[in-house]
Parts: sequence; C-alpha cells; structure tokens
Amino acid sequence: MNEKILETLEFQRIKDQLAKYLASATGKQELAELMPQSDYETVLSWQKETMDGADILRLKGGMPIPKLADVRPQMKRLKIKASLNGAELAQIAKVLRASMSVQHFFERLHAEKIMLQVLPKEVDELVTIPSITKRLLQSIDQDTGAVLDEASSKLHGIRQLIAKTEAEIRQQMEKYTHGKMAKYLSEPIITVRNERYVLPVLSRERSRFGGVVHDQSASGQTLYIEPASTVDLNNRLRQSQIEERQEVRRVLAALSTMLAPYRLDIQNNAKILGHLDFVNAKAKMAHDTKATLPLLSQAGQVVLKKARHPLIDPKKAVANDIKLGQDYHAIVITGPNTGGKTITLKTLGLIQLMGQSGMFIPAAEGSTIAVYDEIFADIGDEQSLEQNLSTFSGHMENVKAILDQTTAHSLVLLDELGAGTDPKEGAALAMAILDKIGALGSDVVVTTHYPELKAFAYDRPETINASMEFDQKTLRPTYRLLLGIPGQSNGIAIAKRLGIGQDIIAEAQSLVSDDSQDLNKMIGELVEQRKQARERSEKLEVLLTKNKATEQELNDKLTRFEEQREKLYEDARSKANHQVSQAKKKADQIIHHLRQLEITQGGSVKENELIDAQGALNALHQNPRLKHNSVLKKAKQKRDLHKGDAVLVKSYGQRGELLEKRGNHKWEVQLGILRMEIDENDLEKISKQQLANAEKEHEPKRRPVRTVQTRHTSARLDLRGHRYEQAMSELAQFIDHALLNNLSPVTVIHGKGTGALRKGTWEYLRSNPRVKSFAYAAPNAGGDGATIVYLQ
Repeated sequence: MNEKILETLEFQRIKDQLAKYLASATGKQELAELMPQSDYETVLSWQKETMDGADILRLKGGMPIPKLADVRPQMKRLKIKASLNGAELAQIAKVLRASMSVQHFFERLHAEKIMLQVLPKEVDELVTIPSITKRLLQSIDQDTGAVLDEASSKLHGIRQLIAKTEAEIRQQMEKYTHGKMAKYLSEPIITVRNERYVLPVLSRERSRFGGVVHDQSASGQTLYIEPASTVDLNNRLRQSQIEERQEVRRVLAALSTMLAPYRLDIQNNAKILGHLDFVNAKAKMAHDTKATLPLLSQAGQVVLKKARHPLIDPKKAVANDIKLGQDYHAIVITGPNTGGKTITLKTLGLIQLMGQSGMFIPAAEGSTIAVYDEIFADIGDEQSLEQNLSTFSGHMENVKAILDQTTAHSLVLLDELGAGTDPKEGAALAMAILDKIGALGSDVVVTTHYPELKAFAYDRPETINASMEFDQKTLRPTYRLLLGIPGQSNGIAIAKRLGIGQDIIAEAQSLVSDDSQDLNKMIGELVEQRKQARERSEKLEVLLTKNKATEQELNDKLTRFEEQREKLYEDARSKANHQVSQAKKKADQIIHHLRQLEITQGGSVKENELIDAQGALNALHQNPRLKHNSVLKKAKQKRDLHKGDAVLVKSYGQRGELLEKRGNHKWEVQLGILRMEIDENDLEKISKQQLANAEKEHEPKRRPVRTVQTRHTSARLDLRGHRYEQAMSELAQFIDHALLNNLSPVTVIHGKGTGALRKGTWEYLRSNPRVKSFAYAAPNAGGDGATIVYLQ
C-alpha cells in the first residue's frame, strides 16, 4: 500500500491502539513494520492467525507471553565471542523460559483437543534448550540480572566468607558504637568509605582510635576512621570481594560461551514469541472493540454490515451498511456538508486497511472485504502555499497521480470531486474522471455536491446513487448512508435552522427553479419512506428475534412433553400388561375351577356357580385403549404442580412444599429449614397429609444423596479437571447434600493448578451462611490442594 493512503486515513492511530496490548520488543518491532498486504493468501493466513488468537483468548485468556526485551544486540555480541553482563543474560533467560512455557501451553491445548489453524505450526519451530535454560535461571536473577550464589560452588563459598567477615567487622565496631568510646563519635553508626567499614570520629578525638583515616566531612569536624582492630578484617573482606568479582566475571564468561552456539535459535525464538505476542494483541484489541472476523472475497466484493469508524467512540458512531463490487462498482454520495459523507469514505478505506493487515474489523458478523492491490484517496484540503497550488489544483494533482497508478483491482476514494472551480466545469470534469476510472475497472466511491452527478449515477451502468440521511423534522443529519437514493440540497433548510431571516429564506426559495424544488421534494419523500421502512425493519427484526426465542422455548417444551408422554405411556403399558397377565392367570384359575366342578358333579354345573364365574370373568375386562387407565391418571396428577403443593424430591427422598416457579422447568422448594431450586423432573406431587406425617417424624427416611462423583452421600468432593462454572455448580449441590445428611466436616479437593478453582471455592464458602469455618487440609491430606469445611 502507498504511504499516502496510510497517512490520509490515519492508519498509524490504529497501530497506536494495537501497541497498548503488546508485551515484547519484537512484537512492537513487527507492529512498526506492519503494512496492509495485497496478496490474498497472505491476508487469509494473517486472518487465520488472528482467529486462532481470538479462540485462545476466549478459551484460555490468551497466550502466556511475558514482557521481553530485544535480544538481537546480545546475539551480535555473542557472535564476536563477547562476554554478556548479568542483565543481558537475564533477558536471554526470559526468552528461553517463555519458549518452553509457550510450547507447553500449546501442548496442553492439543491434549484438550482445541483445534487451531495456523499457530501450532509456528510454535513447532520454537527450539527449547531445557538444560541451558535451567542453568541460566539458577545462575542469574531474572529481575536484577545479579549473579546468584548457586552459579558456582566457589562463588557460594566466597560469599559465605564475605558475610562471615562482615559480621565479624560489625561485631568489632559495635564495641565502639555501643561502649564507652561512643561519646567520641559524631554519630554512633558504622558506615563505608572506599569500600571499607569506618567510624565517624570527632576530629579532636582521633588519637583515641588510631587506625587509618579514609575521609573527612565537608566541615572538617568528622573523620571517617578505620580502627586498627579492624584493619586486618577489612583487608580480608577486600580480598574476598576481589575474588568474588573475578568469579562473577568467570561465571558470566562461561554462560556466554555456553549460549554462543545457540544464538541463531534464540534469536529465532524471540522472533516467534514476538509474532505470537503480536497475534495476541490483535485478538485482545478485537475483543475490546467488539470487532469481528471478516470474510475474504476473491471476486473483489465488499459487504460491510453495520460498519463503524474504528477511531470514533462506539457509543457515538453511527453504523452503516456498505456494499461495493457486486451489482455496482461506483457509488456517488451526495448531500449537504456535515452529513457524514467524508466519514463514510474513511470508514470504508480504514476497514479495508485493517482487514488487509490481518485485523478484525468494526462491523457485524458475516461482513466481507475485498483484497485490493492498492487503495487511493483524495480527501481533505490539498491547498499548498509553498507549491503555489490552489485547492482545486491540489486535488487535480492527486487525481492525476491516482489515475496513473490505479488498476482493475484498486479502490479509489474521492472526496468532493471537482470542487473548487466553476460548478459546471467541475461537474463535467468529475463525470469524465469517473468514466475513466470505470474504464480501468476500479471500484470507486465519490462524494459531491453537484446535482449533475445524480443523473450521471442514474444513467451509468454499475453505478449507484447514495446519500446521507437528513431528518426533515429536526433539520439535522442522522449520519446514515442511504444506498439507491440521491441526496437533496438542504442548504436553505439549514440556513433557516441557523436563524437566517424569513425574508431571505423566502426570496431564496423563489429563486430556486421549480424543477429543483420538485426534485428536492421527491427526494425528501423517498428519504422519509426509506426511514420509515428502516424503522419498520428494525421493529420486525426485534420481533423476529423474540419469536425465534419463543419458538425455541416451545420446541424445548414440546420435546420434554413428548419425552414425558412416552415415559408415561411406557409405564401405563407396563402396568396394563401386568394387569392383563394377572387377569389371564385368574381367568385360567376360574376355567380350571369350572372344569373341576364339572368333573366332581358328574358333568353338570349349578346355575349360580356359572353366574359367579361369568361375573368374575367380566371383572377382568380391560379397555385396550386405556381411556380410564388409573396409572395414566395418577401419573398426570403427579406432574400437575402448583405453588403451595406438597411434593417429594425423588433424588433426596425428602418431602417439601413448592414456594415459587423458577424459569421454565425449575421450582423453589422448602425442605425443612433449606430452600433449594429443583428441576420439576425430580419432583413428585404428594398429599398434604403425607407432608404433615413426614414433618411429625423426627427421623424421616432418606435415600442416599447422589453426587456427580459417586452417586452416594460422600464427605468428599473432587473438582479437579472440571471447568469453573461446572465446578461451582457441583460445589453448591455438594454442600446442600452434606447439610441434608448432617455431614461435617467435609473435604473439597480443588487442586493447586492456576488457583482459579481454589479461589472460587473459598469465595463460595465465605458467602454460604451455613458454613461455620474452613481451612486448608493437612500436608499429608492434600495441603493447599484441598479444603476442610465445617458446617453448622
């Protein structure tokens, strides 16, 4: 892309917004070099990267990229076999540690079957050096760059000797600061001069201490003296400090030599981490600005839905639909000043630049952008005093440059084309320029005040009129783009709103031709009709969304009803089959009895016995259609729930009372002293008498409480490996079950991990009034990976 378009559309301000999300120097360098691309495959790859970053941000909160310095200067020094200092080695250690951390992070994503498109291949190029990374982390402090005691056994021994010697010196000198000699000191303190421990002695009392004078105060009243009794100790300390510096230099040199063979790998790691940081930043900015993934059109089509300017506050920006490149390749936007024409041009151009830079765009889901080879713009006042160019001349210079470079795959944005000269000549020139751009095959969006261009856009193929909506009632622009409707001149209306006298307004209106007034009136009516249509469309959109939600709710209810109906039918069939089976057995018994009577009575059966047998058989008759089946009736009554009904909570084996319905399929139930939210599938309606009988019993029979883990009452809940929301739901159910079964204490195993489950567990326990106290488990019982909970 040409530099001028980036400057005209203020693309640098977009990059400045993105810079706030970067943590690494290499990522900031990549941002500084970022340019929109014109190659389709490159843009597609960049967009896939950003999509991967957005998925990781949504699922895991982003990639673990720490603050990293630019290590390229260190790599150049290693190339010439230079010895790096502690701070430089600490920066390299951070890169190596981050490389391992990122690699492990993506391995966990793979293990969790989180599918990504591009980034895993880039992470595979990271080179991890565990042994060297461990050695650096043990030897160098990551914050200060200081060489640690563990860097070498010799350094450890030397520093122990230094500490011991310093303690001896202080012990010896404290005899002066706390004893009888303290009165001869300016202050009873021990200080350092020339890297040796000294005392601040009054000048007149020098002879009482002897030793070596290392310094004196500005007034000459105080001498900083090293007492004779500590000279040998200071000498020993000084010698140890020299040995320490030598050992530190040796350690730094050894570490530098150890890193030298891997300098290219380290530099490449830093580059990959910087790129991941850059992708992370694009995903974070997209999330914060509510930007969306654009679809890419190889056919050069632009379909922006509810597009807004990325540099305007989203609360104030007016979103517009912009289409280009399919039914038409040229848009002529007309209308009054301050209506939003220029902002519309910049919105289209800036969104294209963002999309072709691999960024998400400030538009609704499903928006499409083209991949242009160049974007040109002539926007703003091009007047130049230095070059002696008028506004018109400046614009023509820009237009000439654009016409010389544009191709069939370019986008041209022209603001107030032909302005600054005679209106008739300006309009004619504007139409000729548009014809030329059309002949080249470029897409073009132009703003103008010339009415001639309205007719031009109407007559020319693949060209459409557009305007910025103007509210006729308030005489103010709404900043909405109206495709297909030319803009009307509202100059007289605006002048009237601004307070110009009525006599002037009336005369101006009389001077305007009838044709112009009729045209403006027609356009005004079209705009009003378009506004009403849009408002109706928005209302219908809201209604449609609401109806879809209602339809989904009804479908869910129907599904549940059908499932329940099938279950009831199955229960009824089972019960009926059982009754039929029993009836068949009884019928067989009656028939067998009749046969026995016939045999015992010599072939004749008394009439009353036959009547009794016939009655018994009639009593066994079953209606095959189950119209009055008692099982169905009883099941239906049990499902008919109302506020105040007595119910049995089947999973708990507890009886309670319905208080209030919660949502579509849940009820709030009073179970003794507890209130719980229960799914209606877990409820069975019972009689008030059954409830009263249950309340009289001191120890009601209870079925074991089922938990997700064991399906039996347990004093132990394991949340490890569960997602946060699921874990918190299970924890609440577990505590309720424990309270119902008088279990205390209970154990909640949340693991250590990132600490999110532990934090959520403790927050819930603090908020539950039935929790008496809680604390970490004993070290042999899980330590801070488990919590013991005591219930009231």
